[in-house]
This record gives sequence, C-alpha cells and structure tokens, in this order.
Amino acid sequence: MTSETFAVDPKLDLVLERELDVPVELVWKAWTTPEHLRHWFVPKPWSIAACEIDLRPGGIFSSTMRSPQGQEFPNVGCYLEVTPNRRLVFTDTLLPGYRPSPKPFFTAVLELAPRGEGTHYRAVAVHGNEETRKSHEEMGFHEGWGTVVDQMVAYIKEHGA
Repeated sequence: MTSETFAVDPKLDLVLERELDVPVELVWKAWTTPEHLRHWFVPKPWSIAACEIDLRPGGIFSSTMRSPQGQEFPNVGCYLEVTPNRRLVFTDTLLPGYRPSPKPFFTAVLELAPRGEGTHYRAVAVHGNEETRKSHEEMGFHEGWGTVVDQMVAYIKEHGA
C-alpha cells in the first residue's frame, strides 16, 4: 500500500484485507456504480432493494438492504473522500451535505492498490468507541464483509463490472 494508508486503531477498527485477482478499475466500478453494487453488496440471500450514489465528498451513499423475508433496512450516509481507483471513504455518521446523523454507526475506508493484474483490497470499518466496534464484530463483520468481497469478485469475473 502507499504511505497514505489509513492508520488502524485495533480498539476501534475492524479490517478486511485481501489480494483480489481482478483489476483495480473494475473493483472501483463495482463499488461506485449502483447497477453493479446492488448485485453483490450484501451476503446472499439478502439483496439491495435500492441504491443511490452521488460520487463526491458530501454526496449521498444510500443503500436499502432487503432480508429474505422482505424486511427493508435503509442505510444513508455520505462520501468523505473519493480518489478514483485508490480510496473511497464513506460514513453514516454524516448524512448527505455533511449533516449530522441521529444514529451514527461507522465510517468505512476502502483502499485499493494495483498488484500486477489484480488488486490489493483493504477495507477498514472505523468506530467511535470500543462497544460499537465489538457490536459490529459480533454482527459478523469479517464473515459478512468477506462474503461480499467474494461475491463482488465473482460478479466482476462474470459481468466485467
């Protein structure tokens, strides 16, 4: 990774790091295009019922997860940093336009780096306190985020994202 990688605090942050055998540009496209993201962003049999992306700092990042039973769970936040093919930072701590969220949970830092024909992929979930970090871990962060990365890679290989 570059010298600009996000500094992790193990008490507050959860990390998923992988070497992916798909190009950085396609990983970026999968993460930043609603019609692609909705196919892999939650572990199946869950799905994404709606997705809105305004890819700029302060712009909306919204997805509505749908359970197999049809329950919907909206998630709304905003982008903090958008560096094409390198870094994407988004949060539910702030709403679009940098408005404070009434129920903040975490900020995500996605870092990508080319590795030959593939991608070094690093996702960090940043939490405001140890209790929230622990809760996210117990919710299945590593398994869930690992599953969606696998789904994303399979989607890219099948559809070219």
